[in-house]
Amino acid sequence: MSINLNRREMLSRTGAGFGAIALSALLADQTAAAEYPLAARRPHFAARAKRAIFLFMPGGPSQVDTFDPKPRLTQDDGQPSPKLYLGQQRKLLASPWKFQKHGQSGLEVSELFPRTASCIDDICVIRSMVTDDPNHPGGCLLMNTGERVFSRPSLGAWVTYGLGTENQNLPGFVAIGPGPIIEGARQYGASFLPATYQGTFVSNLKQPLRNLSSLQVSRDRQRRELDVLARLNALHHEARADDDRLSARIESFELAFRMQTEAPEAFDLTGETSATGKLYGLDEPKTEMFGRQCLLARRLVERGVRFVQLYHTTGGFQPWDQHSGLKAGHENNALATDQPIAGLLQDLKSRGLLDETLVIWGGEFGRTPTAEGKDGRDHHPFGFSMWLAGGGIRGGMAHGATDEFGWDAIENRVHVHDLHATILHLLGLDHERLTYHFAGRDFRLTDVHGQVVSEIVS
Repeated sequence: MSINLNRREMLSRTGAGFGAIALSALLADQTAAAEYPLAARRPHFAARAKRAIFLFMPGGPSQVDTFDPKPRLTQDDGQPSPKLYLGQQRKLLASPWKFQKHGQSGLEVSELFPRTASCIDDICVIRSMVTDDPNHPGGCLLMNTGERVFSRPSLGAWVTYGLGTENQNLPGFVAIGPGPIIEGARQYGASFLPATYQGTFVSNLKQPLRNLSSLQVSRDRQRRELDVLARLNALHHEARADDDRLSARIESFELAFRMQTEAPEAFDLTGETSATGKLYGLDEPKTEMFGRQCLLARRLVERGVRFVQLYHTTGGFQPWDQHSGLKAGHENNALATDQPIAGLLQDLKSRGLLDETLVIWGGEFGRTPTAEGKDGRDHHPFGFSMWLAGGGIRGGMAHGATDEFGWDAIENRVHVHDLHATILHLLGLDHERLTYHFAGRDFRLTDVHGQVVSEIVS
């Protein structure tokens, strides 16, 4: 007896198979690859970097305690601040840490980061960063998406939308963080961009990827079934061409199928030598977690992942937020990250990857030069430090300056929009041309703002 089923009924009755298998490969041949949403695309112009790693330090590291030395702040320690903060006059607080010159450039770095300081000739410190929001939610969203209130695509999603990925068997954008993240997926999401471009989030570093293998269906049979389902889904999607959710879901399962071969190896650290593990600090409990993140980042960009975002969230969702306990808090955070960061820079350089990999370090804002309570600092968006290294960056230099106390950026101010424009420029993308039409207008990462900081480009 024959049974006639329409597409909807057939898909419904065969739905149990969707969980065990992934949908069909759109990249079976070069023709399909040309239609693949994550296929590598040419940049707008010659790129200095092919990929990027963003080392995000949630909570706001203090600029005057890390990369922006202020002798006057030390001299006037305990004196009333010449500027009010939120209508209050607080006392100036000298940094508990000393600064020393490093490298051939002689840039000064706090003793909090001795190992990162050893790489200073590859680093450009921006000492004149400014942002618009002094609060963590808005500050984090602005730094990661270019918008502090409304939902917008993340930096990594824009980069992946503009360039695709170099490896069709791995995600184009991976976000890694072992702890909770303020605003959650909005920091690495795609918003109104097709969902294909959102970050693949990894939180369990000991078991990064789950459910990639099918224990019930052989790979050959998977392939045959997926080919049939691909044709069915293509027909199903024809009537819904303006809805990206179905195509994104199809592609996510398709990517999972392709990842079965390559992803387990990419995320497996057991094949790394003991010397490499030590370089990243995997042999020490305090550095092991962020060391794993940094080593994973190197392995992913080495294999063609376009954008990797690391969240230092081992000590909570805002570990750098020292309203009190500045000395202990910043020391613990620096100890956990300094060796892994230096290891990442050194490893990238030794493998010939640093020239084509842009590395970015910083938080959502800085901290006040004044004391909050006895030994804390408040949020500070008016002048703070971030640094960049690698792909196209002039190393061994400081760009911009804050005043003698570290209050305001007074020379070569760099807004978050300028930073984003510069990152896109280094990746070969014109921030004014990288747009997406939504809700009646063309959106871009930098909105209607942003200037490339050409002085830091080599």
